Amino acid sequence: MRKGSIYILLLLSIFSCIEVDQQPNIQGTWELISAVTIKEDTVEHLEMDGIRMIKIINQNHFAFLNHDEHKGIDSTKAKFIAGGGAYTLKGNQYKENLEYCTHRAFEGYDFDFTVTIKGDTLTQEGYEIVEEKDIHQKIIEKYVKVQGGKAKNIYAFPLM
Repeated sequence: MRKGSIYILLLLSIFSCIEVDQQPNIQGTWELISAVTIKEDTVEHLEMDGIRMIKIINQNHFAFLNHDEHKGIDSTKAKFIAGGGAYTLKGNQYKENLEYCTHRAFEGYDFDFTVTIKGDTLTQEGYEIVEEKDIHQKIIEKYVKVQGGKAKNIYAFPLM
């Protein structure tokens, strides 16, 4: 009996050392804190002063809302972008099907990303490709998890 217990303990300790590729928990409300768009050899770090964006992710759908903080009063800075649809997540491979979008050229397309979470920060990296509209760009977005229902007031979404 004693040998059996030792073997069980040995097996448990071995299995506890094996890393399991876990799926990140992306559900929640996230606020964009940085965004980079790469088109061919051009890298754009987007100026996000005065613009905010949140992304809301539930069990199988996502939505994003982006607007200027001037309430649309300053027409040179007025922005409103929204979209959403279904998504799938397998491991860290995240695929969005953009069903609705104020940038109508993006509607109906799937976009593949890799997502990682470190602490309260979600990074989403991948490609937006719409052949018919000659859109080929890599995006890298970082979001911080919204705590207590109040998003921080600091950043935005890449505008096309």
